[in-house]
Amino acid sequence: MIDITRPIHPGVPVWPGDTPFSYELVARIAGGDSVNVGKFTTTTHLGTHLDAPWHYVDDGGKLESVPLEVLIGPCRVVDARGQEALTADFLKTIQLAERTLFYTGQPSIWPSFPHTFMHVLPEAAGYMAAQGVRLYGTDAPSVDPLTSKDLPAHKAFAQAGVYIVEGLALEGVAPGDYELVCLPLKLEGADAAPVRAILR
Repeated sequence: MIDITRPIHPGVPVWPGDTPFSYELVARIAGGDSVNVGKFTTTTHLGTHLDAPWHYVDDGGKLESVPLEVLIGPCRVVDARGQEALTADFLKTIQLAERTLFYTGQPSIWPSFPHTFMHVLPEAAGYMAAQGVRLYGTDAPSVDPLTSKDLPAHKAFAQAGVYIVEGLALEGVAPGDYELVCLPLKLEGADAAPVRAILR
């Protein structure tokens, strides 16, 4: 198994202005309690995470609407390094799968939150859907540029019925075919959730 999940810890970079991750112990055996118990606070878009359509479309499905069968099964890892934006022309040069993950060159541990990364052109989202892609995965923190407010790629994926996993840790993973297991926390009514993603 290859773990393609970013580690979560206090100080892990999050989207600028979003809720930082924090963890603290509220009970400690060393302090006389019978158990160690922690609590954490976080954004739902922490590290490696699954977006629900409701995140970017107000009438879109919430987290529980994402079919589990989309998140488990055969997948392909593609090397997309050097692409400033993912285009339909580039996609025509590679073989896509129902679950296609794109390594864009992001390191698997961010020393700070990246401000530049490969985004997706709306035409590319439509092309992938037409080729049978149901899950788009990326090591980038978003499918749209950092400063985007209208989120054209997110909305194109929603219209095409393609789900999005962002923030994968794909550094060192060889391009090719794998089995993907990518399961979010079962947060009812949520806009997103961290996932534990592995390749087999």
